[in-house]
Amino acid sequence: MKVRSQIGKAILDFALPPRCPNCLDIVADQHSFCAPCWQSIRFLGEPCCARCGLPFDYDLGPDACCEPCEGRPLPFDRARAAMAYGDVARTVALRLKYGRRTGHARLMARYMARHLAGVDMREAALVPVPLHRWRLWSRGFNQAALIARSLSKEMGGGVLVDTLVRTRRTPPLKQMSASRRRRLVEGAFAIDPRRAEAIRGRPVILIDDVWTTGATASACARVLREGGAARVDLLCWARVLEDDHAATD
Repeated sequence: MKVRSQIGKAILDFALPPRCPNCLDIVADQHSFCAPCWQSIRFLGEPCCARCGLPFDYDLGPDACCEPCEGRPLPFDRARAAMAYGDVARTVALRLKYGRRTGHARLMARYMARHLAGVDMREAALVPVPLHRWRLWSRGFNQAALIARSLSKEMGGGVLVDTLVRTRRTPPLKQMSASRRRRLVEGAFAIDPRRAEAIRGRPVILIDDVWTTGATASACARVLREGGAARVDLLCWARVLEDDHAATD
């Protein structure tokens, strides 16, 4: 069976060779970048703020936090993103969200998974940031849910798609100030009472594609905490580190 599978893969790769998800050049393996695109990515990780993951220029110690987190911590126990939001991260996210390249969810999950190393996934619940039902119906899928399911296959952990719900529709948040974003998403999320027990007492990993100001994810995290989650971590594909008006939240 293994030989047959390898032959089938070889035939498929010959007919439809794997391509870089950013520039579309042919690459050696599915769900991988070509060398120039790879080299252009700024991957995020240590050294960074212990709480929000903001990158540091040098190591300040395992428990060091950035100044904003020291003064006004975000409502997460821990937040991480696979990479900084740039040309490659933007292209992949937009092709998934609007280009219906749903296979990109698996690619994104692979790069996000390294931030789950050392996390006990046996009790963890992967909760995607929800879409309003009208947007879900028009798009046909929730990109955060696709990423969460791919992460579950990669690392384990149960996916709770319908526990956290968006109770009202909000306009696109791009090009809005952080304060405006916070006001628009306030009260826009809730726990479905029929599924409330699914998160009570469990560690929750909130999944999203792009973290811009954190307004949406923060609103979700507060609701999850109020719903009884033991802790709430945020895991994203990309994080906007500087003002980028092309980004969405």
